[in-house]
Amino acid sequence: MLLKFLLVVGTFLLMEGVAWFTHKYIMHGFMWRWHRSHHVHHNEPLEKNDLFAVVFATVSISTFALGTYVPSLWFLFWVGLGVLCYGLFYFIFHDVIVHRRIKIKFIAKHPYMKRIMKAHYVHHKVHTREGAEAFGFLYAPKKYE
Repeated sequence: MLLKFLLVVGTFLLMEGVAWFTHKYIMHGFMWRWHRSHHVHHNEPLEKNDLFAVVFATVSISTFALGTYVPSLWFLFWVGLGVLCYGLFYFIFHDVIVHRRIKIKFIAKHPYMKRIMKAHYVHHKVHTREGAEAFGFLYAPKKYE
Protein backbone atom coordinates (compact mmCIF):
# COMPACT_ATOMS: atom_id res chain seq x y z
CA MET A 1 0.00 0.00 0.00
CA LEU A 2 2.89 2.37 0.75
CA LEU A 3 4.28 1.89 -2.76
CA LYS A 4 0.89 2.75 -4.29
CA PHE A 5 0.65 5.87 -2.13
CA LEU A 6 4.17 6.91 -3.15
CA LEU A 7 3.34 6.37 -6.82
CA VAL A 8 0.30 8.66 -6.53
CA VAL A 9 2.11 11.39 -4.56
CA GLY A 10 5.29 11.12 -6.64
CA THR A 11 3.33 11.40 -9.87
CA PHE A 12 1.37 14.36 -8.50
CA LEU A 13 4.61 16.18 -7.64
CA LEU A 14 6.25 15.24 -10.94
CA MET A 15 3.22 16.62 -12.80
CA GLU A 16 4.10 20.15 -11.69
CA GLY A 17 7.38 19.79 -13.57
CA VAL A 18 5.62 18.27 -16.56
CA ALA A 19 3.06 21.09 -16.50
CA TRP A 20 5.78 23.76 -16.22
CA PHE A 21 7.73 22.26 -19.14
CA THR A 22 4.56 21.81 -21.22
CA HIS A 23 3.40 25.35 -20.46
CA LYS A 24 6.73 26.99 -21.27
CA TYR A 25 7.94 24.97 -24.26
CA ILE A 26 4.79 23.53 -25.81
CA MET A 27 1.94 25.91 -24.96
CA HIS A 28 4.13 28.98 -25.49
CA GLY A 29 5.88 27.14 -28.31
CA PHE A 30 4.48 25.17 -31.22
CA MET A 31 1.00 24.81 -29.64
CA TRP A 32 0.53 28.55 -29.11
CA ARG A 33 -2.40 28.33 -31.54
CA TRP A 34 -4.38 26.56 -28.78
CA HIS A 35 -2.93 28.39 -25.78
CA ARG A 36 -3.30 31.89 -27.26
CA SER A 37 -7.04 31.71 -26.51
CA HIS A 38 -6.15 31.71 -22.82
CA HIS A 39 -4.13 34.94 -23.06
CA VAL A 40 -6.83 37.03 -24.72
CA HIS A 41 -9.97 38.36 -23.07
CA HIS A 42 -13.21 36.72 -24.17
CA ASN A 43 -16.69 35.99 -22.86
CA GLU A 44 -17.07 32.44 -24.11
CA PRO A 45 -17.29 29.65 -21.51
CA LEU A 46 -14.74 27.50 -23.35
CA GLU A 47 -11.49 28.27 -25.12
CA LYS A 48 -9.16 26.33 -27.42
CA ASN A 49 -6.72 26.08 -24.51
CA ASP A 50 -9.19 23.67 -22.84
CA LEU A 51 -8.08 21.05 -25.36
CA PHE A 52 -4.94 20.60 -23.24
CA ALA A 53 -7.20 19.26 -20.47
CA VAL A 54 -8.48 16.67 -22.93
CA VAL A 55 -4.89 15.68 -23.77
CA PHE A 56 -3.93 15.25 -20.09
CA ALA A 57 -7.20 13.42 -19.35
CA THR A 58 -6.39 11.02 -22.18
CA VAL A 59 -3.01 10.31 -20.57
CA SER A 60 -4.67 9.68 -17.21
CA ILE A 61 -7.40 7.45 -18.66
CA SER A 62 -4.84 5.49 -20.69
CA THR A 63 -2.68 4.82 -17.66
CA PHE A 64 -5.76 3.75 -15.66
CA ALA A 65 -6.75 1.36 -18.44
CA LEU A 66 -3.27 -0.11 -18.91
CA GLY A 67 -2.81 -0.46 -15.16
CA THR A 68 -6.15 -2.22 -14.86
CA TYR A 69 -6.04 -4.57 -17.85
CA VAL A 70 -2.34 -5.39 -18.16
CA PRO A 71 -1.26 -7.11 -14.92
CA SER A 72 2.45 -6.39 -15.40
CA LEU A 73 1.65 -2.66 -15.69
CA TRP A 74 -0.42 -2.49 -12.46
CA PHE A 75 1.61 0.52 -11.26
CA LEU A 76 0.23 2.66 -14.10
CA PHE A 77 -3.17 2.67 -12.40
CA TRP A 78 -1.61 4.57 -9.50
CA VAL A 79 0.33 6.85 -11.84
CA GLY A 80 -2.98 7.66 -13.57
CA LEU A 81 -4.49 8.48 -10.19
CA GLY A 82 -1.63 10.92 -9.52
CA VAL A 83 -2.23 12.59 -12.90
CA LEU A 84 -5.96 12.80 -12.12
CA CYS A 85 -5.31 14.34 -8.69
CA TYR A 86 -3.01 16.94 -10.24
CA GLY A 87 -5.64 17.72 -12.85
CA LEU A 88 -8.26 18.27 -10.16
CA PHE A 89 -5.98 20.58 -8.17
CA TYR A 90 -5.07 22.42 -11.37
CA PHE A 91 -8.74 22.87 -12.29
CA ILE A 92 -9.68 24.14 -8.84
CA PHE A 93 -6.72 26.51 -8.58
CA HIS A 94 -6.39 27.70 -12.15
CA ASP A 95 -9.91 27.69 -13.56
CA VAL A 96 -12.02 28.23 -10.45
CA ILE A 97 -9.89 30.29 -8.04
CA VAL A 98 -7.62 32.31 -10.36
CA HIS A 99 -9.70 32.78 -13.51
CA ARG A 100 -13.14 32.51 -11.85
CA ARG A 101 -14.56 30.44 -14.68
CA ILE A 102 -16.95 29.14 -12.06
CA LYS A 103 -18.20 32.02 -9.95
CA ILE A 104 -17.35 31.50 -6.28
CA LYS A 105 -16.52 33.78 -3.42
CA PHE A 106 -12.88 33.25 -2.54
CA ILE A 107 -10.40 35.60 -0.98
CA ALA A 108 -6.84 34.34 -0.69
CA LYS A 109 -5.58 34.70 2.86
CA HIS A 110 -2.72 32.23 3.06
CA PRO A 111 0.63 33.67 1.89
CA TYR A 112 1.32 30.69 -0.36
CA MET A 113 -2.04 31.02 -2.14
CA LYS A 114 -1.41 34.74 -2.61
CA ARG A 115 2.02 33.97 -4.04
CA ILE A 116 0.89 31.43 -6.62
CA MET A 117 -2.02 33.64 -7.62
CA LYS A 118 0.29 36.63 -8.06
CA ALA A 119 2.69 34.55 -10.16
CA HIS A 120 -0.16 33.53 -12.42
CA TYR A 121 -1.35 37.11 -12.80
CA VAL A 122 2.22 38.14 -13.67
CA HIS A 123 2.21 35.41 -16.32
CA HIS A 124 -0.97 36.84 -17.84
CA LYS A 125 0.38 40.39 -18.08
CA VAL A 126 1.97 39.22 -21.33
CA HIS A 127 -0.48 38.50 -24.12
CA THR A 128 2.05 37.17 -26.57
CA ARG A 129 3.91 33.93 -27.07
CA GLU A 130 7.25 35.42 -25.99
CA GLY A 131 8.21 37.31 -22.86
CA ALA A 132 6.05 35.52 -20.30
CA GLU A 133 7.35 34.25 -16.97
CA ALA A 134 6.00 32.12 -14.10
CA PHE A 135 4.99 28.97 -15.98
CA GLY A 136 4.16 26.85 -12.93
CA PHE A 137 0.64 26.18 -11.72
CA LEU A 138 0.86 24.97 -8.14
CA TYR A 139 4.34 26.25 -7.32
CA ALA A 140 5.76 29.76 -7.52
CA PRO A 141 9.18 31.00 -6.39
CA LYS A 142 9.36 33.35 -3.39
CA LYS A 143 10.08 36.29 -5.69
CA TYR A 144 6.30 36.49 -6.31
CA GLU A 145 5.51 37.27 -2.67
